[in-house]
Amino acid sequence: MLRPSAIDLFAGAGGATRGLRDAGVSVLAAVENDSEAAETYRRNHPRVRLFDGDIRDISPAELLRAVGLAPGQLDILKACPPCQGFSTLAKGMVDQDRNDLVLDVARFAKAMRPKILLLENVPGLQRDARLPKLIEQLTAEGYEFHGSSLDATAFGVPQRRKRFILFGIRQDLEFKIDSEILSLLPNSFATSARTARHVLSHLKRHARPNDPLDVHRSSSPHVINRIKSIPVGGNRFDLPEEHQLDCHRKLGNRSAASSYGRIKLDEPAPTMTTRCTTPACGTFVHPTEHRGITLREAATFQTFPVGYIFHGAYGAIERQIGNAVPVRMAKGLGLIALQILGKASILSACGVDSND
Repeated sequence: MLRPSAIDLFAGAGGATRGLRDAGVSVLAAVENDSEAAETYRRNHPRVRLFDGDIRDISPAELLRAVGLAPGQLDILKACPPCQGFSTLAKGMVDQDRNDLVLDVARFAKAMRPKILLLENVPGLQRDARLPKLIEQLTAEGYEFHGSSLDATAFGVPQRRKRFILFGIRQDLEFKIDSEILSLLPNSFATSARTARHVLSHLKRHARPNDPLDVHRSSSPHVINRIKSIPVGGNRFDLPEEHQLDCHRKLGNRSAASSYGRIKLDEPAPTMTTRCTTPACGTFVHPTEHRGITLREAATFQTFPVGYIFHGAYGAIERQIGNAVPVRMAKGLGLIALQILGKASILSACGVDSND
């Protein structure tokens, strides 16, 4: 029996592809514009047909032909368009062209007619006018939608990461999601809480010799002394006066509360951002050691396998890790999609409506 098929738009370093593959989905093709992320993708998923270019210049029909599918045959179209413009962390000018890429998802869905559209993004997308436009366009094409704001911890990811998940289901599948989508996870998928302690213990057991990602950001002696002054579980508010930054004094208690924070061992890590190994940018200091977390530690908080290969300079890899869909979350979403496809197939064969 052929495995269900998927195409991964805005594939990044391949976190979602790896998760979908772990769920039992065959990812046939992917699109990624960033050259360094595309090379990371290529090294880890060599059998996937990668289109490394601007999605606005790519024809959905051409992509379907490349993988030997006709419109309507694809099972899952996954999309995670660039999210910085919708994030609460976005500052200053917003790149409207990048935000408009959300509507390119509609263009691909109209042309490909996948059975399921799976869109993942930051919760801020729900407040953007483009989302109702996308839903309106695809509802007219015969899709029904179910959206949920979920935390990655609900999938057993050792990281607090709130995401907006949108399932678009083609109406001829006759499947409706009438409850929380998490109820569609199979019982075999463990959702128990994972903490920083689990991650660091896992790495200690499975670390690879001479791992190029086993590096952290270099810090000046002054910054190292500042980090040494942070107690276990503490942050910038716990620093003695001589290590307080002028910018933080001006801010007071208003913001940057996570700056120079230590990750807490017995809790999930905070959201891995594109500066997830930079102590000044968040709670990214090692729980007990006097340093920021390493690139490999950050990747493991994103549930990438320990042997996952990343391409590029330090900052490029840090950005790829922060932008990724957590692998385990993608696996869970893939399993939910398979439940929808599987139940839809059974119901169709029996001539039963899914609401009966």
